[in-house]
Amino acid sequence: MPKSRSDRKKKAVYTPPPSKEKPKVSPRWLVPTMLGFFILGILWIAVYYIAGSQVPYMQDWHNWNLLIGFSGIIVAVILSTRWH
Repeated sequence: MPKSRSDRKKKAVYTPPPSKEKPKVSPRWLVPTMLGFFILGILWIAVYYIAGSQVPYMQDWHNWNLLIGFSGIIVAVILSTRWH
């Protein structure tokens, strides 16, 4: 009698060998720095739009304020890629 498909030998599930290296840990300064850049970038843009005409140095920089704010946010995103 022919063997059914369920009787055939099943392939073993691959299990990777155990790693000898310790898992990498993020430096302690990474998360506070990342959050700081993110919050400062958002606050800079918010202050520019809400009270930019009343803050002396902001009204002189015009759209450079957007570059400053978005640069803070971009730095925060770059730092977040290093977070383990």
